[in-house]
Amino acid sequence: MSTTETLSVVVERDVAYPPEKIWRALTLPHLIEEWLMKTDFQPAKDQVFQFRADWGSVDCRVLAIEPNKTLSYTWAAHGLESVVTWTLTPTSTGTHLRMEQAGFRPDQQQAYQGAQYGWKNFFGKLVQVLAKAD
Repeated sequence: MSTTETLSVVVERDVAYPPEKIWRALTLPHLIEEWLMKTDFQPAKDQVFQFRADWGSVDCRVLAIEPNKTLSYTWAAHGLESVVTWTLTPTSTGTHLRMEQAGFRPDQQQAYQGAQYGWKNFFGKLVQVLAKAD
């Protein structure tokens, strides 16, 4: 097995909201906090920021940002070096939202399983935030 072989967690969902509305929930700190974690995120390339939770923090850096379309940032915590990429694709009923977290090594099964569970949970909360956000 090659050492470069990594695993990805992918969560996709069609949501009945326009990309602009979802974008706000992905980039405004007070909204991010409602579905993910506390953060000092700033939507600018190379911006360094953190997500903070009871269990610790995640160190991140914005890699790519294209408003209402794509957002990519590094996600480093507990020895995990990964990249999270959000892709928003308009549909006839709203938006197809895709999140991929790439970079799990084969020996990081616990982190991988945790992320699979965690992102599904976060997605559910994100949809709840979208339902009540203006």
